[in-house]
Amino acid sequence: MKKEDLLAKLRANTMQQFDMPEIKVNAITYSDAVKQYIEMSKTVGCTVVELGKTDDLNTAIRAAYPEANIYCSNVKGVQADLNPDTVANAADMEGVDVGVILGDIAVAENGCVWIPQMMKERAVCFISENLVIIVDKDKIVNNMHEAYKKIAMPDYGYGTFISGPSKTADIEQALVMGAQAAKAVTILLRG
Repeated sequence: MKKEDLLAKLRANTMQQFDMPEIKVNAITYSDAVKQYIEMSKTVGCTVVELGKTDDLNTAIRAAYPEANIYCSNVKGVQADLNPDTVANAADMEGVDVGVILGDIAVAENGCVWIPQMMKERAVCFISENLVIIVDKDKIVNNMHEAYKKIAMPDYGYGTFISGPSKTADIEQALVMGAQAAKAVTILLRG
């Protein structure tokens, strides 16, 4: 039986429909969401660099990763060796030392950042040895409930939350950083 046929039978035999109940959630809020976001980001393994509105992004990026050779970004004003919009395919970004991307929403509750796909090859978020996420302070929300209300899906139809560097742990609780993606994440907090 096809999925469509099954759904059609269910709809035909539904005798009464009910509206979804409105659920009030008392989600956590903070007196200082920026301070909480910074603390939580450090807890999940990020380095946080606070920038003023006029501070130079390129100076901050190179100060965070002075040994890097290959930078990849499509962020306006960021000096990069590769652009994820112009590479032929994701494999062309192999060996990227630092990927630089824009974060749209930062969450104080858990230190994650919503990254909408604003580049042709989203692999830059995962293939880079180190990741720099640029976030404006006024984009910090208290909790995931607030974040989900603000999410707008980009034209590419993909987005992800990133919370610090890649990590995995085994049953013996041995934590390994950078196992599947970036070994280090730096948040450049503007504003």
